[in-house]
Amino acid sequence: MSTHAEELKLRLMTIELLRTAKYKRNITYRVLSSKTGLPVTVLSRYAKGHVLPNTARAKQLWKVLTKLVGLESELRSRIRFNEDGYFDNTQIIGDFNILQQAANHALAHFAGKRVTKVLTAAVDGIPLGTMVANSLGVNLVIAKRSKEVGVKVFLEETYVLKDSGVTMTLYIPKDAIRRRDSVLIVDDMVKTGETQAALVNLVHKAKAEISGIFSLIAVGEEWKKKLKLSEGCPIEVITYVKAP
Repeated sequence: MSTHAEELKLRLMTIELLRTAKYKRNITYRVLSSKTGLPVTVLSRYAKGHVLPNTARAKQLWKVLTKLVGLESELRSRIRFNEDGYFDNTQIIGDFNILQQAANHALAHFAGKRVTKVLTAAVDGIPLGTMVANSLGVNLVIAKRSKEVGVKVFLEETYVLKDSGVTMTLYIPKDAIRRRDSVLIVDDMVKTGETQAALVNLVHKAKAEISGIFSLIAVGEEWKKKLKLSEGCPIEVITYVKAP
């Protein structure tokens, strides 16, 4: 997707988010004005579709409105760890509304940056990865735990799952990511960082660049140390939680 198309989509998404805050959540213009720093008259013109905010203002509005409308609170209300510290994500990765909001969030954050592919790991990352790739208008690459019969040559990365002693290998077709690609790595949740580090290494093996990391939920921030990212590479996580 061209930068112009991405920016236009972001501006339209921001208007929809403003309308959600005003008409579905019943947040008054006075409250919205106090939160955004914009006059009531300006917000009213935006909400009624009389004028679109420019890209810079749309990004500013998006940051404020997402906190008010509450994708983060929606996610946090659904986070459940069992007694062994495992997370049940079924209420998140199966909810189309949450995935759509998350994809919009990714577009708002990465609009204007060069992204040519989205990379995720099977299987839980696929729903979110699909939505984000569609939002950005690029192709999705899925790293799988087994080789497909019809593919001749693969790139692969093997790693050990923390505290389990279990070895895992991820595979992608060798030509799925090319040297000139700029890849956004997407996953629903980051806990220890092993899977995300493996995805980063796959991109490096393809001699491509990484445009960023995007996740719905992350447990702590220690996992960031495992990722071999260039300085300034953006990491966007909607909500962080403490380890159980």
